[in-house]
Amino acid sequence: MDVALERIRKSYGGTTVLHEVSLTLRGGRVHGLVGENGAGKSTLARILCGAVPAESGRIIVDGVPAVLRSPRDALRHGIALVTQEGAIVPALSVADNVFLGVRRRGLRDRAGDRRRFADLARRAGIALDPAARAGDLPLVHRQQVEILRALARDARLIALDEPTALLPALAAARLLRLCRDLAERDGLAIVLISHRLEEVLDACDTVTVLRDGRHVSTAPAAELTPRDLLRAMVGRPVDVLYPEPVPVPDDAPVVLAVRGLARGSAVRGVGLEVRAGEIVGLAGLVGSGRTETLRLVFGADRPDAGEVTIMGRRAGGRSPSRAMALGAALVPESRAEQGLVLVRSTAENLALASLPARRRFGFVRRGAERRAVDEAAGTLGIRGAGLGRPAWTLSGGNQQRSVFGKWLVRSPRVLLVDEPTRGVDVAAKVHIHRLIADLAARGVAVLMASSEVEEVLGLAHRVLVMRDGRVAGEFPRGASAADVLASAGLR
Repeated sequence: MDVALERIRKSYGGTTVLHEVSLTLRGGRVHGLVGENGAGKSTLARILCGAVPAESGRIIVDGVPAVLRSPRDALRHGIALVTQEGAIVPALSVADNVFLGVRRRGLRDRAGDRRRFADLARRAGIALDPAARAGDLPLVHRQQVEILRALARDARLIALDEPTALLPALAAARLLRLCRDLAERDGLAIVLISHRLEEVLDACDTVTVLRDGRHVSTAPAAELTPRDLLRAMVGRPVDVLYPEPVPVPDDAPVVLAVRGLARGSAVRGVGLEVRAGEIVGLAGLVGSGRTETLRLVFGADRPDAGEVTIMGRRAGGRSPSRAMALGAALVPESRAEQGLVLVRSTAENLALASLPARRRFGFVRRGAERRAVDEAAGTLGIRGAGLGRPAWTLSGGNQQRSVFGKWLVRSPRVLLVDEPTRGVDVAAKVHIHRLIADLAARGVAVLMASSEVEEVLGLAHRVLVMRDGRVAGEFPRGASAADVLASAGLR
């Protein structure tokens, strides 16, 4: 199957988000689509899949112009979209979700559905229980359900929008292997939208770069490097390497100390120390206890045992307000659910964590608030026009910057960071990495958890590996990813 998008144009509210973009997609190939947040990648994918109408331009399917006014029109031409979150009906079974909307003749044949499901799953190399409740599945399996649904509808082109952004490394690798198999073995055209440049270069045959809604380049993946892609994405040279952390003096004081921290089976007797200016990374597989440890340190959850001290004063296990009073800050795993009030403005979100410090006799000193917000926004690179917009309208990168920003206003002594760059584009990732390194250089003690081993190894002075709720190993800067993963239980 060959699909050509010719001179596609799209605007929202007078702002043009796609400027006559042209692109050719071929069967049997995996085509990568990369660009910063707001570059137009998802909009182009939605136009291709009939979810959004183009203002002008045309789509050619196997040499014939196609009119795609809806996803149903796109499916009739063999084109399907798999989203990051997974568009499933949680209350239905896996099989019911797979065959949802599939045209039938006569009454439903459940025995026939079971046979067809088994055939589809065998063809795709997917092992799922057809009777399982779809809402109970982990994210990677929900995406597999969507892929099976696309195959059940005879899709010949499948576009995947950030399918691995929320997945751990092993699950992401399996999903990408499935995409390659569908292209190489079954001849499907696969479109992969991703912020993970190494992943794109490993999985794709061809890569297209969009910048500010314009087509910048298309080239074979084998001829490109992450640095090439990043330069094309941002229009200038950008250092893709992690910033070298400032060495920690031998006499640097211990700012954060954790002793015997435990909660059920999730965290079992964790002990660690972080000195002023030090970045300590927490690595480990999903379920190893990384997130739970950070929440316990911050006081968001109550421990069954153990002690947390900041500058020698007891903090954790009591409440977040106690930890905050002693100088702790937490950037949580989910910025949308735990880090921001999405319906409030960016400025309000930046001011939220430090609000008590600006109250006097029950009133907020607005002048002090504006100065603090402007200073944080300048450090974060958030433009003034964006400060008045609701947080939900921001890109993923700017949302994550805002979560960091609300803590910058408080000048924390301890920064707890969970998945610092999940779901953000590469330029935002570079900015956040530099921000973390700069805070450590100013003497902040940083405890950072990440599912990306390269991120932990690239930023941290030393790495603690968690496994089954315990600290299973410690590695100095410069350790190999293979050694860290082996310690985490991935051999």
